[in-house]
Amino acid sequence: MVLLPQLPMKITLKRPFAFPVLIWIILSLSSCAPSHKRLPPPTTLTVNRLTRIGYAVQVGAFSELKNAANLTHRLQREDLWAFYFKDASGLYKVRFGNFHSRSEALGKAQSLRRRGIIASFYIVRPQSLARILSTEHGKARFRKRLVKTAYNFLGLPYRWGGSSPGKGFDCSGLTMAVYQLNGIALPRSSYLQWRAGRPVTLKNIKKGDLVFFATSGWPRVSHVGIYVGNNRFIHAPGKGKRIKIDSLNNRYFRKHFVGARKYL
Repeated sequence: MVLLPQLPMKITLKRPFAFPVLIWIILSLSSCAPSHKRLPPPTTLTVNRLTRIGYAVQVGAFSELKNAANLTHRLQREDLWAFYFKDASGLYKVRFGNFHSRSEALGKAQSLRRRGIIASFYIVRPQSLARILSTEHGKARFRKRLVKTAYNFLGLPYRWGGSSPGKGFDCSGLTMAVYQLNGIALPRSSYLQWRAGRPVTLKNIKKGDLVFFATSGWPRVSHVGIYVGNNRFIHAPGKGKRIKIDSLNNRYFRKHFVGARKYL
């Protein structure tokens, strides 16, 4: 679990530069995350140093993105951690929750169905990550799954500060969703994702690792993407743009690159 540094309740400004420094610290903790009301992050189950997603509920099979987005937004108004995604069939589906037991997930889904918020659903069981990731071969297969999942998000709209309601994903919401669909819970913001991972050099970077950038002023981590091989990464680039592939060799990203992190 990542612990945020605690700021003192009473701060005495004795030097002219104290206030700007304080503002820099506060901003560094909120990069690539909503500035308005935040949804609570999902609780996690720890398995062999990994944080594993528990039982989840999946609903819908929409041909129109807006229908999946509308359902996601309604579920989020219920204080549920929900996101939409496009599966291999090309249909948009919605997944929510991180429940410790099947009965807990089932009870919540049935309650939502009685209220008319969702229709049919099914319960997604936790994945046996410890076994899958026990060998290098298993890790390599898992990394391919992460990349395949990330590719399914290409072309979806970006939305600053949203992990999927209405208009799309922000950068850390995208990486979080990719990992969550494969059974691993990441922290919500790019800063906390940076803190949670283990450092990896570009020489040793592998598919599925995350790459981080200081796009809002050095050295504050403010942007993240998922590495897909050949010096390329998938990310939600900015307001008004769609999720796309870019290159680490790009002059802009080379200039703002901070480092990479691995989680496997």
